[in-house]
Amino acid sequence: MPTPGYFFSMLTMKCPRCRRGNMFKDNNPYRRLSLKHIFDMPDHCPECGQKYDMEPGFWYGTSYVSYALTVALSVATFVAWAVLIGVSVKDGDHRIYWWLGVNAVILILAQPWLMRFSRVLYIRFFVSYDKNYKNTKPTEYG
Repeated sequence: MPTPGYFFSMLTMKCPRCRRGNMFKDNNPYRRLSLKHIFDMPDHCPECGQKYDMEPGFWYGTSYVSYALTVALSVATFVAWAVLIGVSVKDGDHRIYWWLGVNAVILILAQPWLMRFSRVLYIRFFVSYDKNYKNTKPTEYG
């Protein structure tokens, strides 16, 4: 069986250890309009048994990752806006304010995906890929 790609497994939100098991119970963060269920995750990877919530408070570090992703997305939209439309601070020219509004809408719409993706990135700091995951014990902390 071929090894799943690193970036593809991140974008599809798969387990970092086996790159096959889903990290979230529902793959689509937008399916339910309630943010109450956005982080519904199994306790362990269904494929390799890796524990996701490794210690109490483990996921608090994702706030820093989420912040960095949000800043990166804002910078990307600003650069795209500056190149395609232009940015001006002259009196009567309000293009910068239009960008702020458009960027806010983009961030609000992308937030469920960004919050999940921050968990995917964060756990990869602690759990690495194991090509022999069927014969080795999962990483345990706490």
